[in-house]
Amino acid sequence: MTGPASPLRALATTTAAGLLAVTGALAPASAVPEPKAPRGFVDLGSVDRTILREVRYATEHNFVGVPVDGYAQPLCLLTRPAAEALHRAQVRLRARGYALKVYDCYRPQRAVDHFVRWARDLRDERMKKEFYPAVAKSSLFTDGYLAERSGHSRGSTVDLTVVRLPAARTRAYVPGEELVECWAPRAERFPDNSVDMGTGYDCFDPRAHTGDPRIRGAQRANRELLEGVLAEQGFVNLPEEWWHFTFGPEPYPDTFFDFPVARRSVAGH
Repeated sequence: MTGPASPLRALATTTAAGLLAVTGALAPASAVPEPKAPRGFVDLGSVDRTILREVRYATEHNFVGVPVDGYAQPLCLLTRPAAEALHRAQVRLRARGYALKVYDCYRPQRAVDHFVRWARDLRDERMKKEFYPAVAKSSLFTDGYLAERSGHSRGSTVDLTVVRLPAARTRAYVPGEELVECWAPRAERFPDNSVDMGTGYDCFDPRAHTGDPRIRGAQRANRELLEGVLAEQGFVNLPEEWWHFTFGPEPYPDTFFDFPVARRSVAGH
């Protein structure tokens, strides 16, 4: 037999109902949909399958030393005009016995935020010897090697190099292996099937400046080959990084996107 509710029980019931109405604490949480790329973005592989990929930030072989936030898959996502311009450059290079290889393409803002957090942790220098051997980690922002915004996040900037065909295989990086300075002679630094550009990729050093006078001979010719074939298709080089090029006019010049590097981000495009 159930008697009338006590005043205390009634108060507790009323209070719980009020909290539920105000806070929704007992209601099921609604999932926030993951951001997706606008229809102007494509996977480079759908435009040109012959361009090689070595997306470093999806691996542990980069200046952070771990896979970077936002790189769910080792893909090259770009705005369609930039991808089509790379295809035209690839056609010209293949006729000369070379191919393009991309290291990074669209970069989500969450990846840039990961770089910022890493830079603040001055104790983590596991990759210093290879990527910034002569630069203090505390100076990477003030010296211009890192920034809190990246043109890559707008979708028309790409980091890339040139490989002679047939392309040799690049061995896998082994975490914890002995590192060598990125500006060491090619035979000594980490092996890369790229032609010799004078430094490795993401080398935080003045020798990575495209026009550094210490880069001569075949190394200079290789940089000029890359810059020349891309300039013909509308790409502009960042003078501080021989590998960094932006296609213009950019479809999204003022937007820094944050969708993940994943096939699902461009599915259905």
